[in-house]
Amino acid sequence: MTPTLLAPLGLVALAALAIPLIIHIARRNEGRTVQFAAMRWLEARPRPRRRVRFDELWLLAIRLALLTLVALWLAQPALFGVTDDRPVVAVTPGLSPGATPDIEGARRVWLAPDFPDLSAPAPPAPVNPISLLRELDASLPPETSLTVIAPSILDGVDAERPVLARSVDWRVVEAPSPAEIDPPEPPRLVVRHDDAHAGGARYFRAVAAAWTEAGEPAFETAALDARLPNTDAVLVWLASGPMPDRVVGWIEGGGAAIISDEIAIGGRGEGVWRDDDGAQIAERYRLGSGTALRLTRALEPQSFPQLLEPEFPDRLRALIAPPPEPARVRAVDHAPLSGAAPYPLPPLEMRSWLAVLIALLFALERWMATRSRRAIAA
Repeated sequence: MTPTLLAPLGLVALAALAIPLIIHIARRNEGRTVQFAAMRWLEARPRPRRRVRFDELWLLAIRLALLTLVALWLAQPALFGVTDDRPVVAVTPGLSPGATPDIEGARRVWLAPDFPDLSAPAPPAPVNPISLLRELDASLPPETSLTVIAPSILDGVDAERPVLARSVDWRVVEAPSPAEIDPPEPPRLVVRHDDAHAGGARYFRAVAAAWTEAGEPAFETAALDARLPNTDAVLVWLASGPMPDRVVGWIEGGGAAIISDEIAIGGRGEGVWRDDDGAQIAERYRLGSGTALRLTRALEPQSFPQLLEPEFPDRLRALIAPPPEPARVRAVDHAPLSGAAPYPLPPLEMRSWLAVLIALLFALERWMATRSRRAIAA
């Protein structure tokens, strides 16, 4: 263990130790001097020198100790190297606590926020168990072994397998199958066009139909002066010339738009789609909180043959409204890897213990200072 001070400037408060010393030296004598007549016939002699004397030494010592502890509390003492080396067994909520292996001396916790003890009531299933697993790995000493009990299907996981600072004993147990996750709703396509580009709307009607598995496609078309949709829809702006300020503001407010090749946007776009020859088909622009996908070719099969390809709707959706990353995997395929650098462990802070000791000393000081039989300094 290595002691340290997290805020050593707090020791400046030790200067306050002079206060009780001054008080005890300058404390007035509570006795009274009585003059009587015979004193004046005595021969005057030099007065003896007065020595510095501290009254009530025990009270003074307690006050000095109290101020010392307060200064130490301000300096935030801590100990490095104080760790719990017991093996840890973490159980995913939703599983039976009886599924834990019999590891002697192991600390058993739920894989949940704050990692409550396994004897506590089972918390709800974690939103992201892999994130909690990383947090638990970072809080343990490098030599501590970790066993994780996971269900056969994990929900809310990251796209990549976790990499931890230790090898994990990853044990998968059968559990009731979780409910099916409904696929996300396809975005609604809203087309605004002028007369010269009205023919291009039919391609986006076909895209909306391909996005919709059943029922009517989520599609709307109107002239340029029609009201803009909410930002949860995808706006298709087919026109020429500069983009109106209301459209720019709509995109900057978080909207996603597809614009035709005859509209110029300031700045340089990011090339996100190229054909087999390497020629650019679409480029993406970031405008405020939203995005604009500018097609670099006219909406005609002669110059844009990808319009007629079966992959065109899926490719367009991946660029303008990518589906969320899969959050459900088989636990056996998502076992953690090892090799990450260990995190430095935080020190054990001692302020809470000092606070208790300060409170006890303060109560003792008040009792000694106010007790009825307190001695009067001569």
